[in-house]
This record gives sequence, C-alpha cells and structure tokens, in this order.
Amino acid sequence: MNNKVTYSIGELAKEFDITTRSIRFYEDEGLLSPRRQGQQRIYTNKDRVRLKLILRGKRLGFSLAETRRLFELYDADNSSAAQLEKVLELVSEKKHSLKQQMEDINVLLTELSGLEQRCQDELESIQSSVSEVHSQESL
Repeated sequence: MNNKVTYSIGELAKEFDITTRSIRFYEDEGLLSPRRQGQQRIYTNKDRVRLKLILRGKRLGFSLAETRRLFELYDADNSSAAQLEKVLELVSEKKHSLKQQMEDINVLLTELSGLEQRCQDELESIQSSVSEVHSQESL
C-alpha cells in the first residue's frame, strides 16, 4: 500500500506510464479533482486510486461515462451496495457485448479463411498455367 499523501502530475504520469495530458484530460472530464497550489496540481491518494480505476476500466472496455457513473454512485453512497449492483450490471452488459464481438470476429475469420483459400487456389492455377506455357515454349 502506498503511504504517500500527495502526488504531482508528473509522478502519477510516471507511475502509470501515461502522459500528463491524459491526466489533465481525465481532470477536464471531471473524473479527477486535484487541488491547486498556484499553478501546480496536487493529487491526493484518492485521485491516485481513481486514476488507477479509470485505467483499469479502460483496459476492461468501460467507457469514461460508465466510469464516471460508478464514481458518482460511490460519491453519493459509499455503502457500496448501489455501486456493486451497478458494477454487476455493467459487467453483464460488457460480457454480452464482448460475446457478440467474439461471434462477429469468428464469422469474419471464417470468411477471411475462405477468401484466402480461393486466392491461394487461383494463384496456384495461374502459376500452373504459366509453367505449362513456359514448358511448351521450350519444346
């Protein structure tokens, strides 16, 4: 567990291997709320955890709007029952979406394999015809 109390934008960018611009984007989207000291942004451990959750959600295919909804639920009721119900709903939707994408990808792979085989057969036919012409020319 990280015991550090505050972080600079550069420290968070380095820790999560993202750009400072990405962090500012999440701030502009209302997902992070650092306090300011003059021009400098001061991020708390809460901001750090939120950034980690944003990036994890992104990796799992959650949109920023979905992540924002989860944060709003947590901020409104951190007893987490409502948040967990929403997470379960989002996970179910995401699984359904991914299964559909997988089916679509499998159909596309089948079509591409068929096209690949037809092209390979046609190429072999052309190469065979060219070989026959060359052998007849040499006679």
